[in-house]
Amino acid sequence: MVLVHGGGGKAFPKWAEHWAERGYCALAMDLAGNGPSGRLPDGGPDQSDDVKFREFDAKTERDMWTYHAVAAAIRGHTLLAGLPEVDKKRTAVTGISWGGYLTCIVAGLDDRFKAAVPVYGCGFLNESSYWKEPRFDKMGAERAMKWVNAFDPSRYLPAAKCPMLFLNGTNDFAYPLDSYKKSYQLVKSPVAISVRVRLPHGHIWTFGEVDAFIDSRIKVGNPLPSLGEIRREGDKVSATVASKEKLKDGRLCYATAIGPWQKREWKSVPADLTEGRVVAKLPAEHPLVYFLTVTDARGLEVSTAHDEIPLGGDGSK
Repeated sequence: MVLVHGGGGKAFPKWAEHWAERGYCALAMDLAGNGPSGRLPDGGPDQSDDVKFREFDAKTERDMWTYHAVAAAIRGHTLLAGLPEVDKKRTAVTGISWGGYLTCIVAGLDDRFKAAVPVYGCGFLNESSYWKEPRFDKMGAERAMKWVNAFDPSRYLPAAKCPMLFLNGTNDFAYPLDSYKKSYQLVKSPVAISVRVRLPHGHIWTFGEVDAFIDSRIKVGNPLPSLGEIRREGDKVSATVASKEKLKDGRLCYATAIGPWQKREWKSVPADLTEGRVVAKLPAEHPLVYFLTVTDARGLEVSTAHDEIPLGGDGSK
């Protein structure tokens, strides 16, 4: 397991221990130029936003933080795969926040991985993210697009060849659901989604969904439940569901489809599980954004992609 921390993070020993205790060889690295006792004299670019988004040209592109961080993750994979106790054909990567952002890029560049899990992080940062107004809007269109073409995950996700799990919260302050959906829709390999209502943002590496997804792809264990595309007929929405584990719960999650994603008030109500489908009735208010979830007997939750109904929208799809 290659473990990629987020902003303000470091090479967390407990994260590596979490995977080691589960029978994996794990590598947690520092991507901010720090060693055990602080900043290294040859640590390279730090992880501040000023450094991440600074101006660059053809000569300085390789001095950018993203370039160094992606190179470190790929090199870390090579070092890990070279250990005699590691099966180099069964490796995976997961990252949190900026580490999730990096995981999206690495998954498109390093085709040796058999699974990848970006938590929170995604692409399209110039279109909708915490950094749109303070960074991209102030760059100007030409400079912003130059950064996007070099360093945004949207440019790399279409090349990802391994299965991926995308895990995020409905109100994430940094990576909102519109950019998140556009990101995972770029992936051509199998994709699982787990979006949680009001999930807090932090260096959390104890998600059972991440463990089970990785296990099912490179070790042993039943996969996460699989949800089909969400369908709407009038005020009813449904999706097919397949699971090797018994399902214990279905939910409809919804919010008003206006205003900043971070401030929307999400609600969750029970949905029916019947004949291989999860089915729910939509509330009457519009505009609306919604998705369906199921939870299996292990307590592991997966979601459909979200859908939106505009004001006055009454069609079905």
